[in-house]
Amino acid sequence: MKFVLFKKSLETDPAPIYLFDGEEEYFKERGEEMLKEKFLQEPSLNFSVFHGETMKGSQLTALLAAVQSIPFMSEKRIVKVTDFYPTEADYERYLKEYFEHPQPDTILLIVNSTAAKGKSFDLRKGANVTWVDCSKADEDTVLRWIYTQFKRAGISIDTDSCERIMRYCLSDMTRIRGETEKLIAFAAKSKRIEPCDVDNVVYRDADYKIYEMSNALELRNFTKFLTVQAELLSKGFDETAILNALCSYYRGMYEILVLRKSDVETAKVLGMKEYGVKVNRRQAESLGIKRVEELYFRIFEAMNRIKSGEWSAAAALNAVNTQLFFGSSANNVESM
Repeated sequence: MKFVLFKKSLETDPAPIYLFDGEEEYFKERGEEMLKEKFLQEPSLNFSVFHGETMKGSQLTALLAAVQSIPFMSEKRIVKVTDFYPTEADYERYLKEYFEHPQPDTILLIVNSTAAKGKSFDLRKGANVTWVDCSKADEDTVLRWIYTQFKRAGISIDTDSCERIMRYCLSDMTRIRGETEKLIAFAAKSKRIEPCDVDNVVYRDADYKIYEMSNALELRNFTKFLTVQAELLSKGFDETAILNALCSYYRGMYEILVLRKSDVETAKVLGMKEYGVKVNRRQAESLGIKRVEELYFRIFEAMNRIKSGEWSAAAALNAVNTQLFFGSSANNVESM
């Protein structure tokens, strides 16, 4: 089920086994909080954590002993195991019996953050497993969540402001939650959030700033491009870090266009977040594959000249700035 359905599902009896996986850490953290709030009266006595990457073969007996224990002065006992990818052999030998006949007063919570390494049993297919999809929420869901938080706090906010929060945080719910809390505190007296408040209060991710630079380049806004670049330099980025970030950004655009796959498939192939693929594809398609390829290889060439000692990092960044906006013919970058 999608995470948005998880809360409603808790109105009835909880599942004996939950599997939370996907890249959105906020959903996993919030899901665990909801289970604890609803079913644990004595968390210190009825909550235990295991690290799945250390549990192989007979080591799984410790996990089985924990889930088979009954709760003490609490409605339920919760046993959490992180990054758990048992082999098919271990599932058949140690886990299958419990999954098919789970202890009714225990909730086994499996929280996976990374893709399984090698061959492992697909836990979604295990008996009595309720899979909670913690992948990125779609934009409408994120916007509704943001709007609802302000409404509950008695603060009015318009759609533009909600969209800016989402974009500046790259749709990362953990960051959105933190920045939303900051804005709610900021508007405690005024009871209103304007777009300018979001611009002044919300910290924009470095990745978003690279997006802003690329957008400024597309619009031929050299002043905006250099302003964002200067901000990154003032925040601890050096010239090499900026070039690396730009090169990675345009390489990602280029690969997205070359792959010709859906956002979901592309995200898996490139190891990116689906929202990032969606945003990058939109910008890449507006530039066109020839322009994206040109930008990528120009930045890549400048980085190679740094490595060879031909250019300093500062000279390379100046050369790239000149080439990106005016073409190499505008200045003799070879002399830099």
